Amino acid sequence: MNTNYRPTAAFVGASWGALIIGIAAYLIGLWNAQMQLNEKGYYLVLLLYGLFAAISLQKTVRDRAEGLPVTGLYASLCWFSLMASIGLLGIGLVNATLALSEKGFYAMSFALSLFAVVAVQKNVRDLQAAGPAPESKLSDS
Repeated sequence: MNTNYRPTAAFVGASWGALIIGIAAYLIGLWNAQMQLNEKGYYLVLLLYGLFAAISLQKTVRDRAEGLPVTGLYASLCWFSLMASIGLLGIGLVNATLALSEKGFYAMSFALSLFAVVAVQKNVRDLQAAGPAPESKLSDS
């Protein structure tokens, strides 16, 4: 039984769209923020760290589900990294001298980016596992 399902083009497009919107919103917010450069760097590194941790965790969970070997240490580091990036963002935002709406903006664009990068990674892996797309039957008519 083949369990390699091809995600729809709509889901793939929506996933990429959400990732681009989340990252772009976060970065535009940082660009326009009235904070020192070191603070902007802190929030930029948290986004990059969070995205990498989310992708690594998604891959680790899926590898384990498919019976591929994953060490407990690596899986633990993935979980720790994701929780650390979320926790450090929370600590940074609680202590930031930003308006509450700005804090919410950063939190939501960060969350959207993390969710979307997991969906994009899943789609990339599913498309690779499914192989080449079947040819359209409409081209024969």
